[in-house]
Amino acid sequence: MNQESTSQESTTNPTESTRTLVIERVFQHPPEKLWRALTETPLIAQWLMNNDFEPVVGRRFQFRAPPMPNWNGIIDSEVLVVEPLKRLSYRWSSLGLDSVVLWTLTPAEGGTHVRMEHSGFGPDQQRAYQGANYGWQRFLGALERVLDGGAA
Repeated sequence: MNQESTSQESTTNPTESTRTLVIERVFQHPPEKLWRALTETPLIAQWLMNNDFEPVVGRRFQFRAPPMPNWNGIIDSEVLVVEPLKRLSYRWSSLGLDSVVLWTLTPAEGGTHVRMEHSGFGPDQQRAYQGANYGWQRFLGALERVLDGGAA
């Protein structure tokens, strides 16, 4: 694995009683390469899900996975922030969870520090929070393999 560090934290916003999943990693790749993997549709499909993403604020798009029992496999999304090579954010809505994903890229020695925040988990959505934690760990592992030139 080419990561120097991995950390994870959970934060709670007392005014809204929501939780945020935070995962941070350092990838041994420049910000430009990470940015392409986060914003180019074919690359996103290799590590996350099929999609019709375009890095344009206000653009509505979908992530699509194979349907499962009790889930149609669709995540409705909308681009909220695009700051090339620095920040990317989008709405993530599925199964009654209306949340936000924020990616922050910071140059680091030998690569790029990536901070992924998935916010908006309510007190009654512990299961969704745990599922997101599991899913994002897998997705970030797949992202690393794609960046390293391998298959997800």
